[in-house]
Amino acid sequence: LKGGSIGNGYFDMSVYPSSTPISLAITKNGIAATLMEAGCVMKPAFCGPCFGAGDTPANNTLSIRHATRNFANREGSKPASGQIAAVALMDARSIAATARNGGILTAATDIDYEEPTAEEMTYHFDGSVYEKRCYEGFGKADPAAELRYGPNIKDWPKMPKLQDDLLVKLCAVIHDPVTTTDELIPSGETSSYRSNPIGLSEFALSRRVPEYVGRSKAVRAMEEARERGEVPEEAANVLGALGGDLQKTSIGSCIYANRPGDGSAREQAASCQKVLGGFANIAQEYATKRYRSNCINWGMTPFTLPEGAEFDGEVGDYVYVPGLRAGIEAGQEEFAAKLVHEGKVSEITLLCRGLTENERKILTEGCLMNYYAAGYGKD
Repeated sequence: LKGGSIGNGYFDMSVYPSSTPISLAITKNGIAATLMEAGCVMKPAFCGPCFGAGDTPANNTLSIRHATRNFANREGSKPASGQIAAVALMDARSIAATARNGGILTAATDIDYEEPTAEEMTYHFDGSVYEKRCYEGFGKADPAAELRYGPNIKDWPKMPKLQDDLLVKLCAVIHDPVTTTDELIPSGETSSYRSNPIGLSEFALSRRVPEYVGRSKAVRAMEEARERGEVPEEAANVLGALGGDLQKTSIGSCIYANRPGDGSAREQAASCQKVLGGFANIAQEYATKRYRSNCINWGMTPFTLPEGAEFDGEVGDYVYVPGLRAGIEAGQEEFAAKLVHEGKVSEITLLCRGLTENERKILTEGCLMNYYAAGYGKD
């Protein structure tokens, strides 16, 4: 782009340095000036465009990006609201070639350009920008320091421990080949709620199963009533037919998905389910280990089905897992469960394999926060 122009038409180009030290380096060596002289807009080191919080493409447009995770609507388009856009991945030099050509897709191999010198390409890291701005508190904990709260900064709600048995109600059943973390908790408009776990949970599965939040809240209300010593009628009737004990049974919501958890590593994909009363997920397999680990850390048992087994459960059905707590504590990996559909009970097998000792304790304590509060994990 040196000496060139991206033009003054509809095409535009934004540049996001991947860190503040990199932003400082390209300012010092003149690269930022070269890009700005060509018409590019320099932005701060911010991850927004990747998850739809900035530079959302205009309606019916194509955006080329040097970024990963190129799946549907990640860049912020909202087809349900009549706004659709497309995104394509491209290498950085071809993006520059396209910009030099006024937005007409152009490969870097199709234009002549001067190779930068070794000195121009050498990166000099300057950590002073972190030292001068970021507090380094490792090893200097101050228990007396108070947390600062604001109107949209809320504490986490209390997370109940796992009781002897588990009764979950299916609040979403998704048979798509893969369910992404962006579907489990959309990005973009939710970013302002990241310090408000209850507010953020209102967006869980909002683009895929809009009814999920309301269904889960109704189940959460039954568990809260049980904890107060009350008798939630619906759960009591189900457990009565199964021979279960209400006071020894955790009541929660559950999602079935064939292969959940693909996409970004966002922890909120699991935490929002827990805040809404989630106690388990059921899947054929988990798309990523990190999502499965996040489920465990938020006290949701990550069940899978035996290989080749079909899942016939529907929204509104119940799954009852007697003896779950004792089984997890003992390292049991296969659980005999009951699926309740329209009053009819069928036997199913659920698996939970490969839990570490710490993971088993996290699940029985209710979540990782409870685990640490109970004094575990200090060794």
